[in-house]
Amino acid sequence: MYRMIFLYLAVMNFTAFCVYGTDKKRAIRNQWRISEKTLLMLAVIGGGPGALLGMKVFHHKTKKPKFYLGIPVILILEVLAAALFLTK
Repeated sequence: MYRMIFLYLAVMNFTAFCVYGTDKKRAIRNQWRISEKTLLMLAVIGGGPGALLGMKVFHHKTKKPKFYLGIPVILILEVLAAALFLTK
C-alpha cells in the first residue's frame, strides 16, 4: 500500500511541477493559460511539494498571496496528514 501512495505522490508532484512550468511558458508567450484553480488543486490533491518547487524554479505565481501563502499552507497540511497517517 505504501508503494502505491508513494507512486501517486511522485506522479502528482511531477505533474504539478510540469504544469507550473507550462503555465509560466504560456504566460511569457501570451498564450492560453492554465487556470489558477487548477494550479491550486494540483497542490491540494498531493502535489504541494511539486507546486512549491515549480513556483521557485520557474518564478511563477510568486507575487500572488493565494499562491505564496496558500501553497506552503497546503504543503504543511499535507505533511501533517502524512504524519498522522503514518503514526496509526
